[in-house]
Amino acid sequence: MIIPCIDLMGGKVVQLVQGREKALEADSPEKMLERFSAFPQIQVIDLDAAIGSGTNDELVKMLASRAVTRVGGGVRTLERAQTLLEQGAFRVIVGTSAFVASGPNHAFLQSLNDAIGRERIVLALDSKGGRIVIKGWRESMTFTAEEVIRQLEAYCAGFLCTYVDKEGMMQGTDLDWFRRLRRATDLEITAAGGITTLDDIRALDDMGIHAAVGMAIYTGSLDLSELAALGRPDILRSRP
Repeated sequence: MIIPCIDLMGGKVVQLVQGREKALEADSPEKMLERFSAFPQIQVIDLDAAIGSGTNDELVKMLASRAVTRVGGGVRTLERAQTLLEQGAFRVIVGTSAFVASGPNHAFLQSLNDAIGRERIVLALDSKGGRIVIKGWRESMTFTAEEVIRQLEAYCAGFLCTYVDKEGMMQGTDLDWFRRLRRATDLEITAAGGITTLDDIRALDDMGIHAAVGMAIYTGSLDLSELAALGRPDILRSRP
């Protein structure tokens, strides 16, 4: 599955490089929603909420009510997760609160499971320099995604794994890292970070991994109509 991304900051749709430098602003959220209408799911991230500088609550609510969305950014309480689901989100993406200094935050994750159910949860395993990063990718942990992924399986329907080192850089992603993660879990994996070409998407699909695509769409490097057609399972798995 190919999942287009809508990242929100300051009320606008943006794309950042490695979660820090703003590279571009796109059309309005409403227009992007229309452009992405052919895709089965859309990923929505509130970047302001992720870094603790504010929220884009009204835009998130609008998007979640009008499309099948997986929504993340600042989901650090049970109440926030429940609110997003009530607003229409299909799944919530949880990153920062999934961890404590020593590893998975088992107490929080179990309470989240009890409150909304495992099938509504995607856990973010974002990696930079080989380590998990949290708080909008601004704080690094001491452990790797490979070291904790098995411990997290009981708490989620799948994982969003972002290779932050290449996020927004249009230089391709680290397919070897995704292969290691694929070997480490049988749960759904969605890859993000540096996915630039159709070959990247096909390589991930060969591993049984979804592709969340942002910058390559917004810059026009990947054509939306071609991606929508490619997203059909019969086409995605075919070769020239």
